[in-house]
Amino acid sequence: MDVVREIVVSAPGLGEKIKKAREKDTRSVQVLATLAQISTAYWYFIEQEKRSSITEENLRNIEKVLGVNFGVKFPD
Repeated sequence: MDVVREIVVSAPGLGEKIKKAREKDTRSVQVLATLAQISTAYWYFIEQEKRSSITEENLRNIEKVLGVNFGVKFPD
């Protein structure tokens, strides 16, 4: 049996932070998105904040691929 806990935290400007980190990286969006296990279109939607939310798993994958911690913390 699975137990699911959904916690929502606000991360203003996260899309712009991801975009700036990507622009500093030398790899293409296609490569970064593939490594983060998301589609290129989804990556762009996140950057442009056309999505109202992103899963913690996807955020952590993006952070790992870019080697950046965006400082999004969840309460215990």
